Amino acid sequence: MKTCSLIVVGAVFMVFSHPACGTQADDTTIRITGHTAGPTPFISRLTLDVSNTSVLKSVQFAIDSKPGSVTRPLSGTYSTDYLVSRGFEHPPEIILPVYGLYAGYANTVRLTYRFMDGSSKQAVTSITTATFNDPCGYDNPAILQRRTNATDLSYDYVMVKGSCSNFEPAIIDTDGALRWVGTGGISVGSFIFFDNAAYLGHGPHLTRIDLDGTVTLVGDYSNLGITNFHHNIDRGKVGIILDANTTTQYNSVNIEVDASGRVLKVWDMANILSAAMKAGGDDPSQFVYPTPTDWFHNNGVTYNRADDSVIISSRENFLICLDYETSAIKWILGDPTKKWYQFPSLRKFALTMAPGSLPPIGQHSPSITFDQGLMVFDNGNESIFQIPRGAHRDFASPRKYSLDLVGKVATEVWNFPMNESIHCPFCSSVYEDAPYNYLIDYSIVNGGLPGVPVFAELLGLNAAGETIFFYRYPATDCGKIYRALPIHLENTKFPTVGPQALNLSTRGMVSVGDNVLIGGFIITGTDPKTIVLRALGPSLRSFGLSGVLSDPVLSVYNSSRTLIATNDNWQSDPNHFVVESNGLTPANLLESAMAPTLAPGAYTVIVRGKDATQGIGLVELYDLSPLSNSKLGNISTRDSVGTLDNVLISGFIVGDVDSATVVVRAIGPSLASLGVSGALSDPTLTIYDSTGAAIATNDNWQDNVNAIDIQKNGLAPPNPSESALVLHLPAGSYTAIVRGANGDTGVALAEVYTLH
Repeated sequence: MKTCSLIVVGAVFMVFSHPACGTQADDTTIRITGHTAGPTPFISRLTLDVSNTSVLKSVQFAIDSKPGSVTRPLSGTYSTDYLVSRGFEHPPEIILPVYGLYAGYANTVRLTYRFMDGSSKQAVTSITTATFNDPCGYDNPAILQRRTNATDLSYDYVMVKGSCSNFEPAIIDTDGALRWVGTGGISVGSFIFFDNAAYLGHGPHLTRIDLDGTVTLVGDYSNLGITNFHHNIDRGKVGIILDANTTTQYNSVNIEVDASGRVLKVWDMANILSAAMKAGGDDPSQFVYPTPTDWFHNNGVTYNRADDSVIISSRENFLICLDYETSAIKWILGDPTKKWYQFPSLRKFALTMAPGSLPPIGQHSPSITFDQGLMVFDNGNESIFQIPRGAHRDFASPRKYSLDLVGKVATEVWNFPMNESIHCPFCSSVYEDAPYNYLIDYSIVNGGLPGVPVFAELLGLNAAGETIFFYRYPATDCGKIYRALPIHLENTKFPTVGPQALNLSTRGMVSVGDNVLIGGFIITGTDPKTIVLRALGPSLRSFGLSGVLSDPVLSVYNSSRTLIATNDNWQSDPNHFVVESNGLTPANLLESAMAPTLAPGAYTVIVRGKDATQGIGLVELYDLSPLSNSKLGNISTRDSVGTLDNVLISGFIVGDVDSATVVVRAIGPSLASLGVSGALSDPTLTIYDSTGAAIATNDNWQDNVNAIDIQKNGLAPPNPSESALVLHLPAGSYTAIVRGANGDTGVALAEVYTLH
């Protein structure tokens, strides 16, 4: 760190000081010396000349959206360590990949340079790109509804797969503009957006295409007998799950691999179902057949972290849930008029349908929604090989089910209102981004109907159920747009920050004695973790709060209740430069902050008022090392719950890229057994998203339809009056508010657990 002399001015009772030298941003010269066109017009590489690369922490680019665009600007942030690891840094030169450019356009690109001392500076450049001849017509949809400034949607970018060109897959924005295409020369295959890259299955191979256009062969699985990959690639427990054909089985094998392509798990549905049928006294040869018979037709998988299971879609038969570790069948959901239901060995796993609910027939793209519901695209088409074929519907419909696994009942809780107006018998998908924000892909509208045009259609719905955009593309089969995915390119970070609850902030009343603001967190894993802790008070006035804590003091204790760090005013912390360099400087000099590096274990954070002062305070925890082998296992805060605005308010952030499954709890009565007096007798819990919309609420945890998942993870509250929710949340910020039922008051504990 640079050493600067101090200039001191002032009288006897007032001293001010500041460094005589400039910041690292001031002292570092960065020139943009040129740019080189990438493998497609959507990618370019800027050349930067940097006088001192060692002080540069990260570089961010952002591409201005076209005039009239509603899409948020596409942006990426590269850490210098990442640039070095990819071979893009050769001091004094840095090569900066810029992706997502508009083709045939003079793009305005804004750069932000961030330095180790917390300083930053900006630059602007222009990149004019060549035109792109799009064989698939993604850049010219028929606009049934244009996205306008009056619309609200949680996602702005969509990745689509089409075998209509060698530029697979493609990314479009929600204005309908084409922003990126694959550079692997691949025209068929399954795909996913994972680890900030496109992964494609083609033949027995898995290929990674980075957003900067780099193409890498990740794996060749012919040694496993795999002949080709098909349909989907989906997120797994650790990596990604691919749908595979083998020399002996057609459309009925799944494998999970990690980001490097290493095989983690194999599910052979022929073996799994044959074993279950034999154990139940049935002859599997009447249901399970060798290749090339399409007896199963797997077309998608989803992993459910809440109960450690995989849900596999069989278009011919059902949705089947397996225990991840043992492959034991947990339940089956499907049309009971199909062949599978005739076998007692399979029927015993069947979920029954609640009154008024329709079972899925030709299901695709299973996924878990934010509230642990099961989402599926129901094409409505009967079985093709298995007889009896089951029911048939002439319309396709996205459907969401709530599953009661104790009562073994499935309840249809949502379907798209247009469900009886669109004939789409195959392929297609529906995915939820933020709560109630959906992307619906009708891959083959009017497919199989004589004498009518066939289309692919993309439709976006916001949380209010409004259609935000509706685009149509000419098609002949599923190959134009199959399995469209909502993705986030508004501020992509390199390297990737994975799914986890990263940060916690809790606002509460700080009094004296035991009635102070108490937070706790657990670091799991093997590596030390660097965090920033802050205690705010005076600056809360800018948010309209009165009676704030005038001078907070922050203390951290280990599991032995030994004080390991304390801070009154943040500038006195020996690691205050870490706080500053991460943009976490408190707004007021009297507020507290520290940046300890802690070994795995349990820790307690306490916020008090200096000299026993009282008022409203805020305690915050930030994870500065989300890529380490250690994670924040759970984070919690204890405080007094009053009425009106004096409730327990706890905020948490789910990591930058992907969704995370969390359990949020509100504990009250059971605190009495821990020696806490005046515990809240009946806490209620409500979760809000970043827009302030309530997305989930619970009073008594056993009333939650997912109570069984809470129990399985060992997180059942000790008292039935306490609250708990299991939520599968996309990246973003959330707020948990704990109140007392019927206006009760008392001490409560809010907790957030990340399920790993």
